[in-house]
Amino acid sequence: MRIVVMGSGGTGGYFGAKLSRAGEDVTFVARGAHLEAIRTQGLCVKSAIDGEWTVRAPAVEKLAGLPPADLVLFCVKSFDTESAGEIIKPVVGKDTGVLPVQNGVDNVEKLERILGPGHVLGGVAQVLATIEAPGVVSHRFLGRIIFGEMDGRESGRARAFLQACDRAGVQAEISSNMLRALWEKYVLIAAQAGMTALTRCPAGVVRSLPETRAMYRLILNEMVVLGNAAGADLGAEVPDRCMAMLDNLGAAFTSSLHHDLAEGKRLELEALHGHAVRLGERHGIPTPMLFAVYAALKPYADGPPQAAPG
Repeated sequence: MRIVVMGSGGTGGYFGAKLSRAGEDVTFVARGAHLEAIRTQGLCVKSAIDGEWTVRAPAVEKLAGLPPADLVLFCVKSFDTESAGEIIKPVVGKDTGVLPVQNGVDNVEKLERILGPGHVLGGVAQVLATIEAPGVVSHRFLGRIIFGEMDGRESGRARAFLQACDRAGVQAEISSNMLRALWEKYVLIAAQAGMTALTRCPAGVVRSLPETRAMYRLILNEMVVLGNAAGADLGAEVPDRCMAMLDNLGAAFTSSLHHDLAEGKRLELEALHGHAVRLGERHGIPTPMLFAVYAALKPYADGPPQAAPG
């Protein structure tokens, strides 16, 4: 399968490397020192689950002149969706599928506006992987993709990618209700990312204190109400299931939002808590806990806050 990985950081690098190692025709899109390292040394994955390996595959910054892809695995940060959507246009042919596995629930709509109807699937990545150094991806937890057509049909391109994942040893499944799948992840990540970033503490601390545990649960409750207002048909058991997941996480587990905050990087705050707050305003749904997270992290949205002039 001809696969282009748009965004070769932790998520894209890990899944792309597994697919490439299994013999799929993978091209990585990267930039800067990470791009140069992949070109000269290959892409190295250090996995806590399945060891360390290096793959050598084409790596580019631009896609002009390349043939159409069968599938674009779209793994950029949510704030780069529009610009990256423009970059992949040269390899999006008539039958190309574009599979975003990103945080947030509005990336499909953003990409459809850029690429037109008929290309974009829905996707959820369950994985914790980060760039350890240029050309090196550190994989610590999980490694699963849930994906499918947004209209619920099981398409040939979805089945082909499922088979590629099977060959690569990537846990994957096709969902017939991607809106619900996207929202189930969104509910959990809003609480997990919000509370670990807000407190600067890992899961073990957040779940052990009655106050932070209660706030985590309140965020889940608010998110379920929002999801159902958006048509996701989330069951009443979702908050309980998310709390059980929190209790089963490793004590040191945090989130990508926490990681980016600690590293002084731009945050996916608008796609996560900002979008939820705005959705609440649109539907007349109170979101006090989500707003508290959003307001408290807003000064760090573009990196460390700068001193006010004067």
